[in-house]
Amino acid sequence: MKEAVRVGDGPTRVQVPGCITAPRGFVAGGVACGIKPQGLDLGMLYCEVPAVSAAVFTQNAFRAAPLVVTEESLVRDGRLQMVVVNSGNANACTGERGLADARRVRRMAAERFGIAEHHVAVASTGVIGVFLPMENLERGIAAVQLTAEAGSGQFATAICTTDTRRKTSQLQLTVDGRTVTIAGAAKGAGMIHPNMATMLVFLTTDAAVERAALTDALRAAVDDSFNMISVDGDTSTNDMVLVMASGLAENRPLSPSHPDWPAFVEGLTEVCVELAKQIARDGEGATHIIEATVEGAADRSMARRVARSIVQSNLVKTAVYGGDANWGRIVMAVGNSGCTVVPDKVRVWLGTVQVVENGMPTVYDEAAATAELAPELVKIRVHLGLGQAQATAWGSDLTEGYIHINGSYRS
Repeated sequence: MKEAVRVGDGPTRVQVPGCITAPRGFVAGGVACGIKPQGLDLGMLYCEVPAVSAAVFTQNAFRAAPLVVTEESLVRDGRLQMVVVNSGNANACTGERGLADARRVRRMAAERFGIAEHHVAVASTGVIGVFLPMENLERGIAAVQLTAEAGSGQFATAICTTDTRRKTSQLQLTVDGRTVTIAGAAKGAGMIHPNMATMLVFLTTDAAVERAALTDALRAAVDDSFNMISVDGDTSTNDMVLVMASGLAENRPLSPSHPDWPAFVEGLTEVCVELAKQIARDGEGATHIIEATVEGAADRSMARRVARSIVQSNLVKTAVYGGDANWGRIVMAVGNSGCTVVPDKVRVWLGTVQVVENGMPTVYDEAAATAELAPELVKIRVHLGLGQAQATAWGSDLTEGYIHINGSYRS
């Protein structure tokens, strides 16, 4: 685990790997119940008290049944005690039966742990258009054992599909003189695109937070993290980012009027950014993560749009994969962003090597520029010369491996 170093009065640096059960009150677990050919495929996350909760869902019009049911749960009183997640089957495009199955999963979990049905959230990920194997899920829910540290790893594994690794992070901060922990676990490797992606993200904290404030903090964190990544330009039917706040740190409830509110939002965002970067790095078949930072924009919206355009470009992605320092593809992506840029003011760097000045190529060492594409993390920086706003987006390169994985996803 990376060392957690306190920076001023703000949050500690993100720890990777993290433990979603690190905040007070949370346990988790995972089992194999035969939804996938092998491996853990059912994860459960439990809080000992009804936790103030909030969620952000996919923008895809084909919203999967579990998302509808989870929204039903949240509407009741904005609190959750349990999340049930299966991988290997999306329960999407399954009509009324899919909704009934998702509600049955919610009911089975509630009965097993003696909690209210509307305090259970459900999530699914995997193949679209296939009904859930309910007998398998019933056996899995009955069998899962919830623990703290071991259960955290089981949960993070059980939610994965084509992921090649678990994705977790956590950090600590001080609120009202008390130590507060924020942690998260995520899955996602393909069908990743801004405005959510084929990912599931679960966040926990022991901070006491007002519900409306938690919703606002989550949306802000998602905008700067999961809405700033792209693997392949496709947005899924099943995306969800969900946060649960147990309140067991016993601080005064956080809201924008609390002096420690900015630090909490910063910490939540840092955990989300780290998870988003792990998702981008694990893009299906990926060998590099691309970090595009846009500076000098007229406003933040422009900076975000241009940065996203760069990491979404298949030509930029393939150039990075091939180690081709083709800066023309970067300025092409800038120009295709839909923003009003002034070419004569644009500057571009590959890592530390400046390759464009005022819209024209500079005199630079081609070998040095190419070398900047060798590390796993490839940094692209663009200055638009129009203002002070900036933003960063993350994406993966595009390789033959992506085609192989997605050409045989169901088989």
